Amino acid sequence: VQLVESGGGLVESGGSLRLSCAASGFTFSNYAMSWYRQAPGKERELVATIDSAGSTTNYADSVKGRFTISRDNAKKTVYLQMNNLKPEDTAVYYCKTFVYPRVRWGQGTQVTVSS
Repeated sequence: VQLVESGGGLVESGGSLRLSCAASGFTFSNYAMSWYRQAPGKERELVATIDSAGSTTNYADSVKGRFTISRDNAKKTVYLQMNNLKPEDTAVYYCKTFVYPRVRWGQGTQVTVSS
């Protein structure tokens, strides 16, 4: 099982980024996926989740209306579209899933939002 994030970078406040997480080593279309983030000195927090079919999504209150999670099961990729970024969105962003017998994490991608 491998999860590889990409798409992070430095952006000004109000800008946009799209993160990608490419999956391999498991039947991607059978599994819900999540994005988490961890800011310096803070605990890792849930940002968004999407079910295996892509029909149900959930978001942290702090990102509702600004972030959109989606997936392409043919490409085995989950995305996080981030609009109207704020300095408080600065963090390392990780994708996550659970493939028995344990949780699987990617290596993370850094997002930095300048004010």
